[in-house]
Amino acid sequence: MPTLPKRMTDLIHRQILPLGERQKLLQLQQVGKVFNGGVTALHDMSLAVQEGDFISLLGPSGCGKSTALRLIAGLSTPTSGRISWEGGKGAGDLGVVFQEPTLMPWATVAQNVFLPFRLRGKSFAEVKPEIDEALDLVGLSKFADTYPRQLSGGMKMRVSIARALVTNPRLILMDEPFAALDEITRHKLNTDLLSLRERIGCTVIFVTHSVFESVFLSDRIIVMAARPGRVIEEVQVTAPYPRDEVFRTSADYAAHCQVASAALHRAMGEAA
Repeated sequence: MPTLPKRMTDLIHRQILPLGERQKLLQLQQVGKVFNGGVTALHDMSLAVQEGDFISLLGPSGCGKSTALRLIAGLSTPTSGRISWEGGKGAGDLGVVFQEPTLMPWATVAQNVFLPFRLRGKSFAEVKPEIDEALDLVGLSKFADTYPRQLSGGMKMRVSIARALVTNPRLILMDEPFAALDEITRHKLNTDLLSLRERIGCTVIFVTHSVFESVFLSDRIIVMAARPGRVIEEVQVTAPYPRDEVFRTSADYAAHCQVASAALHRAMGEAA
C-alpha cells in the first residue's frame, strides 16, 4: 500500500499503545440476545475493548460472533445487559465491513466510499479530499471512477474497507470480510489490514472462523462457544507488530496457533 497521505497524518493522532497501557473504548456487560422463537444467540457476554485493540472473535458457526457485532453496531438491541462507549458514541465513531462488499453497482468506487457522508447530508465536493485519502490508503486511487463490476473480489473488499475508514472512526467492525476470497488474496489483505491499522491507529473487532487468520491479525482472540453463544477464553498473541510472511512461517506463529486451536477445541467441546 502507498505511503500515508500527509493530510490523513495531520487528521489522525492515535497511537497504538502496549496492551496494559490502553484506554477503555467500549464495554459489553453481561450482554444477552434472545431472538423471536426463544433462540438464545448470546448469553452473558462481557468484553472490554480498549483503544488500539485488534480483537478477533473466534468460534464455530452459531456462537453469536456476528450477533455481537450487530449489537455493537447498533443494528440490533440486546435482550439483557448493556453496551457502553467511553465518552459516548458519535456519528463517525464506527465503521463496518461486512462479509460481502455490499457496493452499489450503479455507483463508481468514489461514490461508494462517499456513502457514509451522503447519509449525513454532506456534498461530494465537501468531502472529496477525505474520499481521495481513503482510496489512497487502500491503494485504489487510480480506480476512483471505476464501477464495481470492473473490479476483482479483493479490490471490491478494499473499496468496502475505504468506505469504513473514510470517516476516521474510533472502531472498525469486520464480519469475516475475507472469507470468500482465495488464500493468496486473503493473505495479502490480512497484511495490508495490519499495515493500515499501524498507520492510522484504529481499533478493530474482527469475526473469523480461522485460527490462522486470528493469530496473524490479533493481539487478543476472544474464543466463543455456541448453544448459547458465550465467551469461553481469551488468548493473547504476544508476537510484536508489524507481522509479515516471515511471521507466518515462524515457530512463534505455530505456537500461538496451537494455543488458539486448543482453546477453540475446548469451546467446541463445551458446546457439544
